[in-house]
Amino acid sequence: MPPRSMIPAMPISIAPSTLAPQVLGWMPPPRRMAPLVRAIPGRWQHALLEKAMSRVLVAPLRDGSLDFMKGRRLGIEVSDLGVRWVLTWDHGRLRVIAGEPEACVRGSATDLLLLAGRLEDADTLFFQRALVLTGDTELGLTARNLLERLPWEDVPLGLRIALHRGAGLARMAREAHRERRG
Repeated sequence: MPPRSMIPAMPISIAPSTLAPQVLGWMPPPRRMAPLVRAIPGRWQHALLEKAMSRVLVAPLRDGSLDFMKGRRLGIEVSDLGVRWVLTWDHGRLRVIAGEPEACVRGSATDLLLLAGRLEDADTLFFQRALVLTGDTELGLTARNLLERLPWEDVPLGLRIALHRGAGLARMAREAHRERRG
């Protein structure tokens, strides 16, 4: 057996940019995962979303920037997954509640992930009609402007990495599906 130092190192992981488009083309689109997502109990979805928001929005929660949400209801609808969450400001934190939103941002899982991962800006996605804002546009635009002003460095590192990589993979998979359909 050769000495340990003479054995060539093997890569342990594969970066998303090296994945073959053919492989990503075979990944199911988000709409096919909708039944799995809807099978997750609502209280688990709500708890996860509330936890993530509390970590991402620490500074705005503390400095009062979210006061515009007091008594208001803002919806986020992921059209291809068939899920919608309604957010409100309740006792110093954002909560997911039941009910109808006053304003709602609707888009595909990929487009919302691209926005969250900051691989696309909101203006581009709204202009392309990939995202749609319905209802009270002032409420929706105020929320959007707050999120755009949020320093990316304030988002926890692990979440930034997950959002950025997830958005990149989602974009690559979408492009691979389009190429495959021809």
